[in-house]
Amino acid sequence: MLCPKQSIWKLLLQGTLGFAIQRAAVIPGLHQHLTSLSPLSIHKTAFLAEFWEETFKCRLNDSINTHYHGEDTYHDRKMCKGTEKFDDVYSPYFDVTQLRVSYNVYKAVYLVAHSLQDMSDCKDGKGPFQNGSCLLHYMKRTNFSVLGKEVNFDQNSDPIAYYDLMNWQQISDGSLSLVKVGFYDASLPSGQNLVINDSMIQWPVGKKSVCSESCPPGFRVARRKGEPICCYDCIPCAEGEVSNATDSLECSPCSEDTWPNAARDLCIPKNVEFLSYYDALGILLCTTSVLGACMSFFVVVVFFKYKDTPIVRANNMELSFLLLVFLAICFLVGLLFIGEPSDWLCLIKFPAFGISFALCISCLLAKTSVVLMAFRARLPGSTVMKWFGAKQQRASVFVCLSWLLTAPPHANYNTNYHSSTIIIECVTGSEVGFWCVLGYIGFLACMCLVMAFLARKLPDNFNEAKFITFSMLIFFAVWITFIPVYMSTVGKFTVAVHVFAILASTLGLLLCIFAPKCYILLLRPDKNCKKKSLQK
Repeated sequence: MLCPKQSIWKLLLQGTLGFAIQRAAVIPGLHQHLTSLSPLSIHKTAFLAEFWEETFKCRLNDSINTHYHGEDTYHDRKMCKGTEKFDDVYSPYFDVTQLRVSYNVYKAVYLVAHSLQDMSDCKDGKGPFQNGSCLLHYMKRTNFSVLGKEVNFDQNSDPIAYYDLMNWQQISDGSLSLVKVGFYDASLPSGQNLVINDSMIQWPVGKKSVCSESCPPGFRVARRKGEPICCYDCIPCAEGEVSNATDSLECSPCSEDTWPNAARDLCIPKNVEFLSYYDALGILLCTTSVLGACMSFFVVVVFFKYKDTPIVRANNMELSFLLLVFLAICFLVGLLFIGEPSDWLCLIKFPAFGISFALCISCLLAKTSVVLMAFRARLPGSTVMKWFGAKQQRASVFVCLSWLLTAPPHANYNTNYHSSTIIIECVTGSEVGFWCVLGYIGFLACMCLVMAFLARKLPDNFNEAKFITFSMLIFFAVWITFIPVYMSTVGKFTVAVHVFAILASTLGLLLCIFAPKCYILLLRPDKNCKKKSLQK
């Protein structure tokens, strides 16, 4: 059991690191020599006499030892009997593997012996000195091996420094023991002189020499001004930075495509956002787009079946078929806006949107103009209709080509809205080009609305002015609402708003213009006659 003083030293020394003189694995014959000592052989040697008296706590007759240890006085000790045996007691000196100073003495003796041998081998007149020999000269130049270790000297005739790195460790019986955990060797290259085996070190437990707790991963150390270096504050890593070690002095920024996790100790891939076919919103818009195209083709089939009936023939059958095809294309253009954007997809969908809508409105404008001019242009060979020919409808293609050649749309990875999310989106490239396309479509819609308004009082069954007027009002309502909503949304919701505007305006055109005719063709065939068509 340890006494209080021993316990204090144990607490203080446990885990301590220090350097010690190099020791030998074994010094041959030393243990046998120590255990064979007797009072007769040590009586005249002060060191051995002291060793005997301190080991057996007695005093020898006529001892020349003057160095005493312990609290008891020398004369109070009993006389040594001479029959004491070292086998009956324990002495740390019997463990000859821990005798470090003795190993140096051992090497020193061999140094003198090798030097004397070198000096004795020198012939008269051929040595380094003219008047005799000097032992110190040979000692400085002697190199030899002892117990498997080389003994060398540097240019200053000093021995090469070598020290063992020792660690005070608690062993199984509770006592402290010195354990070698590394070494220092000056003969090794610079930077490799000190070798430490970290896994063997036993650090102190339960003792702290800091005034602040360690900063966990995800935090960095912020020194307190005017206080010791062990006093600091733990500051969370800034947005976009991480630290994955304890007591990090600084945080490391994540790459452009990664973002810190909640603990800010690891960079993880950023969330990628776009309007996918697998999103609920994407599925809804995709389904609506396909159903709208199917409705358009269904009307085409119905019109083709009843193409010889008065109501179909009276409303310009060729333009009606063209309009239905372009409406189906407008529905399908919405599919180009769904899915992960790419450069080629962005290059296609904006021009496809602009051209398809321009063609739809142009067909409506032509249908209205045909009826209007038939009733209002009374002069034979009137040239009013030339303003609504195919050449004038090429303007939309010209606008789109100019847009593609100057600043084409392309895919963009947007991280400005939310740092932890990458929004893959199609940017217009040229805002002027995008708004010019919308402006041209709006211009055609305005012309169509004006023409339909002028034709509102013509015979009901010979024109579609009222239906076209109503469809244009829905068209304007959708796209005027679209502009502020489009400008105020981001990410996949911007795309969803655009697709919704396409589908809503296209569906408005399809229902307002063709639903009444399909009703008559399929449910009220009695009204599909020439007599009804001639009624005002």
